[in-house]
Amino acid sequence: MGHDEMSEPRKDAPRRYIVDGAGQRVLVGLTISETIEFEALDKPDSRPDADRLGEEARVRQAKHGERWVELYVKHERAWSDWMAETRARLETPPLLN
Repeated sequence: MGHDEMSEPRKDAPRRYIVDGAGQRVLVGLTISETIEFEALDKPDSRPDADRLGEEARVRQAKHGERWVELYVKHERAWSDWMAETRARLETPPLLN
């Protein structure tokens, strides 16, 4: 299909935050340090000469992209699990004694 396949995470995909046990705003399924790392990787490279980057910088950028996808997939899976659990709780009738 190309670069815009539906299965491929996109930089404009939704983010779902929660407040963790320590009162910190984190992405569902990620720790505070992973959330901070993800947000840092998520910032677009604002350098106008990005196409003239050296090989070392291009390799580093590729690794950052791989890590972004890894963290995003972890977040997306946790969100899907959370939504499935929520739906199951809502669909289960209360127990009668």
